[in-house]
Amino acid sequence: MAEAIELRNITKRFSGQTVVDSVDLDVDAGSVTVILGPSGSGKSTLLRCINHLEKLDAGTIRIGGELVGYEQKGQALFEVSDSKIARQRSRIGMVFQQFNLFPHRTVLQNIIDAPIRVKKQPRAQAVAKARLLLQQVGLSGREDDWPQQLSGGQQQRVAIARALAMDPEVMLFDEPTSALDPELVGEVLQVIKALAHSGITMVIVTHEIGFAREVADNIVFMEAGKVIASGPARQVLENNANARVSHFLSTVL
Repeated sequence: MAEAIELRNITKRFSGQTVVDSVDLDVDAGSVTVILGPSGSGKSTLLRCINHLEKLDAGTIRIGGELVGYEQKGQALFEVSDSKIARQRSRIGMVFQQFNLFPHRTVLQNIIDAPIRVKKQPRAQAVAKARLLLQQVGLSGREDDWPQQLSGGQQQRVAIARALAMDPEVMLFDEPTSALDPELVGEVLQVIKALAHSGITMVIVTHEIGFAREVADNIVFMEAGKVIASGPARQVLENNANARVSHFLSTVL
C-alpha cells in the first residue's frame, strides 16, 4: 500500500523545550491512524507540523511523496513561499478542537469560501458540493444558519464539511470532540466513523479509546514527545507489552 504521509525525524522545540522528539511515522493511503497519549505528549503539535502550521526544527514530512513546507537543494532545506504552502495545505483537511467557523458568515458561506477563493471553483459548483456535504454530516437545510445558532456538535460537523469541501488527500483531526458537551460527542464521532470507511487517509488525535478501537487501523502512542509504541490497533490496545501504554489505557478505559 502506498504511503500517504511520511514523517522522518520530526523534531519541534518551543523555548528550548523539545515537544516532538525525532518522530518517524508512515501512514498508508486510505488508512486511519489514531494518536493516543497523555496531555502534553506532543500529539497535537505533531499534527500541526504535518500541515506546516508549526515549522520544523528538524526532519522532513512528505504527503503523496511531496515535501511539505520545504524544498530540497542539495543537502539543505529551504522554506517554500506562502502561496506554495497554501496550495499544499489545500490537500490537507484539518479539523481543530475549537470549531474555528467564521461567526460573520453563514454555514454555507463557511463551506464554500475556500473552494471558491483557493481552488477557483465556480460558485454554483461549490454550493452544490456544500449541500451534498451538509447532507453527509446530517445538517441538510441549515445552510443559512449562523454558527451561533448551532450547537457545538453541529458546528464541528460544519467544520468537517468545510474541510471536506477542498477534496483533501488527507484529513487531520485534533481532538475533535474535546470542546463538546458529553451528549454531543457521539454525533461528531458518527460522522468521523462514516468517513473512516470512505477510504480517505485520516490521522486522529483523540482521548476516545472506544472510538479508536472501532475506527483505527493503526495506533501510535506518544509520551514526552516520543513515539513509544505503534502498530495495528488491536496489537497496541489489547496485546501491548509496554507497561506505560498499558497503564495509560487502564486509567482512561
